[in-house]
Amino acid sequence: MTKTKTKAAPKTARKSKTPTMAETADKFLCYQKSVQSPSHEVEFFEQAFRDAFRRKPYTLREDFCGTFAVCCDWVDSNKRRTAIGVDLCDQTLQWGRDHNLSKLTEKQQSRVTLLQEDVRIPSVPAVDVLAAQNFSFWIFKTRPEVLEYFKAARANLNSEGIMVIDMMGGGACYEEQNVDKRTIKKGKHGFEYHWQQVSFNPVNADAHFRIDFKFADGSKMKNAFEYHWRFWTIPEVRELLAEAGFRESHVYWEQEEDAGKDAGEWRRGINAPSHPSWISYIVGVA
Repeated sequence: MTKTKTKAAPKTARKSKTPTMAETADKFLCYQKSVQSPSHEVEFFEQAFRDAFRRKPYTLREDFCGTFAVCCDWVDSNKRRTAIGVDLCDQTLQWGRDHNLSKLTEKQQSRVTLLQEDVRIPSVPAVDVLAAQNFSFWIFKTRPEVLEYFKAARANLNSEGIMVIDMMGGGACYEEQNVDKRTIKKGKHGFEYHWQQVSFNPVNADAHFRIDFKFADGSKMKNAFEYHWRFWTIPEVRELLAEAGFRESHVYWEQEEDAGKDAGEWRRGINAPSHPSWISYIVGVA
């Protein structure tokens, strides 16, 4: 008896998986949209400098600059302004060149200088405003390290200059696994920003934070950015600024409207309400 061969069923072409929004998202772009407000920073730098010296600043150094969006907004705000951005990460600096610097005119680009180096290295020229934003100097976990950095920052300022740093605090900032969620963009192309306090050690103030992004299709970019910092307090930082040679420092708090909402106006203050979560500026005056 002859066996007949049966033909195998044709293989069905495997469908390609559609990538999720998290897989195609640009984490640096999400960060800029969620965390940064360059125009506000430039406005505040000018206000703080005027408070100290009654004139307009023209030169900026942005330490830990990342994608240096603030540098770009600074030079765009006035044709006389120049900016120096300093960061160690080549990938982040290159993203800034491709997405931020490229949006400026050639003349504006010529007024931005980028340095891939340690922020503790003194450089020239000195500047009117030196900014270390987004709690970036908290990477230094000991007093000697912070003092070394503040001394370098002081050396990088003109005889009339200011250093601007931001601070956060409040009881909620010490609660492990506490997550601050904000919708950055609504709709089918929207996403959420999640800031999580992963851990906090009260013995040495070591703190672990992370940023996740959640997208409209339900996908999530976990650990987009992670930070292992020392949680510094305002009194500690002001004492270190004085030790580093700054003649005075001021704390700026955002003013509140009668309904308790932020008014978008920042003023010097020596007293502040004990909110569970707050952000402030410290301005060191050279």
